[in-house]
Amino acid sequence: MITFTSIASSSKGNAYLIEAHGAAPLLLEAGLPIKTLREKLSFGMSGLAGCLVSHEHGDHSKAVKDLLKMGVDCFMSWGTSEALAVSAHHRVHTIADGLRVKVGEWDVLSFSLKHDAAEPLGFLIAHGDERLLFITDTEYVAQRFAGVTLAAVECNHNAEKLSENIQRGNIPSVVGHRGRRNHTSLDTVIAMLKANDLSKCRHIYLLHLSDANSDERKMKDEVQKATGIPVTIC
Repeated sequence: MITFTSIASSSKGNAYLIEAHGAAPLLLEAGLPIKTLREKLSFGMSGLAGCLVSHEHGDHSKAVKDLLKMGVDCFMSWGTSEALAVSAHHRVHTIADGLRVKVGEWDVLSFSLKHDAAEPLGFLIAHGDERLLFITDTEYVAQRFAGVTLAAVECNHNAEKLSENIQRGNIPSVVGHRGRRNHTSLDTVIAMLKANDLSKCRHIYLLHLSDANSDERKMKDEVQKATGIPVTIC
């Protein structure tokens, strides 16, 4: 059985760990200082199967170069590796939309996302009969997935609250409009989840909530009501 642990989930830094019996743990994102990551993980970095990096923004990739120095294989798109200036490193493995790779005992399918980054990716990660869907930092998701048992997806903002903050001048309009174009709203998350096969899904994790433009209780309640699946805010 796959377990999902949120180490950090915000614009200040993102890192998540997935584990399963018989498999070395897999790190999703490296958006914290390496010192913090080492403190949060209860085992040495050499114990990781690898690290998946969705895109080059610092809150998702801050520790990539340090992980590489420590011998951790990092998987990312060519665009991300170029943006981070690590494409030539022997421990960087290039993945792409629609490509399946093996990372230790994990089977990983990559798919493209819509974000203001070089070549952002989401991941469908399988171990045995379980499948974890991981999506962060995107306006929407066009792909559809079957057999998902865990979903860890961005739910960045409430559209109404974001509009209200822009109108009141609480946030600059350019920042607000960037949020709309590059991050997933509650309504979009619900539509995306309902469009997928969740018949086997046992838990949903909501990631990367905006401090100013989200409502944790509303997000949790509405996603649970729409899907009938337990929800945890990360």
